[in-house]
Amino acid sequence: MSPHKDWHPEEVRSRLSHPIIDADGHWIEYGPVFVEQVRKAGGDKAADGLAKSMRRIADALSLSIAERRRRGIAMEGYWGRQSTNTRDRATAMMPRMLYDRLDELGIDFGVIYPTAGLSIPRIDDDETRRAVIRAFNIVTADYFRDLSDRLTPAAVIPMHTPEEAIAELEFVTKELGAKVGMFGSSIKRPLPAAKGVDPDVAKFAVHFDQFGIDSDYDYDPVWQKCRELKIAPTFHTSGRGLGLRNCPSNFTYNHIGHFAAAGHAVAKALFLGGVTRRFPDLRFAFLEGGVGWGVQLFGDLIEHWERRGKEGLAYMDPKKLDRALLQSLVDKYGYQEMAAELRRRDGWPNREEDELTGGVPVLDDYAACEITRKEDWIDLYVRPFYFGCEADDRCNVWAFSRANPFGARLNAIFGSDIGHFDVPDMRMVLPEAYELVEEGLITPDDFRDFTFANAVRLWGTQNPHFFEGTVVAKEAAEVLGTREVRAAAE
Repeated sequence: MSPHKDWHPEEVRSRLSHPIIDADGHWIEYGPVFVEQVRKAGGDKAADGLAKSMRRIADALSLSIAERRRRGIAMEGYWGRQSTNTRDRATAMMPRMLYDRLDELGIDFGVIYPTAGLSIPRIDDDETRRAVIRAFNIVTADYFRDLSDRLTPAAVIPMHTPEEAIAELEFVTKELGAKVGMFGSSIKRPLPAAKGVDPDVAKFAVHFDQFGIDSDYDYDPVWQKCRELKIAPTFHTSGRGLGLRNCPSNFTYNHIGHFAAAGHAVAKALFLGGVTRRFPDLRFAFLEGGVGWGVQLFGDLIEHWERRGKEGLAYMDPKKLDRALLQSLVDKYGYQEMAAELRRRDGWPNREEDELTGGVPVLDDYAACEITRKEDWIDLYVRPFYFGCEADDRCNVWAFSRANPFGARLNAIFGSDIGHFDVPDMRMVLPEAYELVEEGLITPDDFRDFTFANAVRLWGTQNPHFFEGTVVAKEAAEVLGTREVRAAAE
């Protein structure tokens, strides 16, 4: 959309009878000052580690295309901060200014995620990462300390080990009063064969831990701690610079779809790994990738279950092949060489291959989900998963489509992404989101779920006290009432 359009959030708000919750706004930490504040809070290791992480984009842009190609470094985005819209630039830098402008933007309450903090869960060195994240969370909490009735910041939760995650969860909730956790995902685990290899090459010799399947650790204690501390895990992980998004010359090529790809990976692992079965009361959110991938994953999981679940696999059991019938049909149609080969194999076309199952202890890919009825899909996927959507994403309508399997409504939540380059004017986000109502693509009730009620259910179901003391406390309590929660679940 054009950044020059005259946006009027006030007109949208005049048509609404409910608050607006921004489930994913961003602020921009001003590096020269923020790093020194981190130094005071956590020492030189924390400050120097953060400064190095914040130089990542500049370091990449200082290289030639040829050098980035040689070293496998993705093109980063240049000119990624507001300049023409200086007022928005200032707003992104100063939480108090954002607080003062919320009414102008049409937002009642905002959950604010970091910018520099997005990458720090992937700092490789264990000691540096833990120091950076601890100090980063302390300084961030201080910036938002007196704004809690309308803004709450996300604390960064590292996930390299369960012990590390639990320690930070305990600290940010009990010492800093954090209510939102931004969890790392796609954690790089170096392959043993990469030991001693050139670092520029070794960084590609990894697998990415998604916590649900084939993890190096048992992450159930982390989910149990989230349950205990009333924290809904939210993932805001980059997929840029990895695999198929590692172009050395074009940032847009790398940027499109990268949050969706990262969310897709961890959501799939949590589901197939049985996490939502073992922790049915937990809610998980995947931010800034939209809901389109969530709709597709929902359908793909069901379709694969029909083929790769217990009953589907039983249908494909090689032992059920009627070898005599197969031999007779090949003879009938005159494929003499094929018939002779089958006779030599006692009627087995691919016996050696068919006897291989990869060493898995259970053949059913969905065994951990324990699916026995169609309602299980609602319980294990639809109810626990929430999908952060930007205002101008036309695929937001898919969350509310009757074409979804079982007619399910997926939990799309409105995330403004204010503060970042893809929002040239902060006043544009609410009107853009409302265009789907104006065009008849979603109903006003859908819009209420999208911009308010679903966010309440995400955080309020996990923590019934989440919205106490905020400007939306009364309306949130009504959403969390028994009747509406039950209706949303059906």
